[in-house]
Amino acid sequence: MTVPSPLPDPEHSEHHEPLPPETAPGTARSRALENLSLREQLGIDRLPLRLVLLMTGLTGFGVSIAMLIRGGLGVAPWDVFHVALAARTPFTVGTVLIAISFVVLLLWIPLRQHPGIGTLLNAVWVGVAADLALAVLPGAEEISPSHGLAVGISLMLGAILVNAISSAIYIGAQLGPGPRDGLMTGLNRRFGWPIGRSRLLVEGTVLLSGWLLGGPIGIGTVLYAIGIGPLCQVFLPYTIVPVRSRPGAAGPAGAVQGSEQP
Repeated sequence: MTVPSPLPDPEHSEHHEPLPPETAPGTARSRALENLSLREQLGIDRLPLRLVLLMTGLTGFGVSIAMLIRGGLGVAPWDVFHVALAARTPFTVGTVLIAISFVVLLLWIPLRQHPGIGTLLNAVWVGVAADLALAVLPGAEEISPSHGLAVGISLMLGAILVNAISSAIYIGAQLGPGPRDGLMTGLNRRFGWPIGRSRLLVEGTVLLSGWLLGGPIGIGTVLYAIGIGPLCQVFLPYTIVPVRSRPGAAGPAGAVQGSEQP
């Protein structure tokens, strides 16, 4: 699963900035995405709420994948590859998605990326949610044989909207990026490549591979690529749960004391 490049980049800076005491919910600073290590995530404020939001967002993301597939008008670039592999193996789309997630995580090692809680849950749950949704959601032609195209367009547009909202929700929980997002930000951090170039290289490669394997490219693929970034950017400011404290912080919004990179 991929977060579009226009999103603010929550990835790895070498040091954390202190959280100023005057930061208040609703201010620009309080709505910033933080770069938290796994250790900090385990001790972050409002962790149960963040986990609920994370799982809600990941579930919605998986459902949106199923909606795009059932719409029959093309899927997201990564899913072109996932669907193509699933069609050529005995595995479901969700199982392929999970397997590719862990392959991508192996690429984090030379890039010196560090997974978070959300990274690991993302790698597993999105595929599970996609398979569950595919099991109950019929295709556009099955929903209405005489209006299959209209149903397909509705599923496609609804999927892009659900995907954007779900992305904003799970990113806003601030519990770590997904495997594919971390790969692209890792290339940026390790080699200094712009996020846009890294995304173009990675997603272009998987899209081409998926197309050569017979994956479903269509208008949905184009609209997803163009629209998901701006849409997610619209919703993200409303879904970020501000970080008020970390382990070792002095008070609810105090400065970090002795914070270290793992």
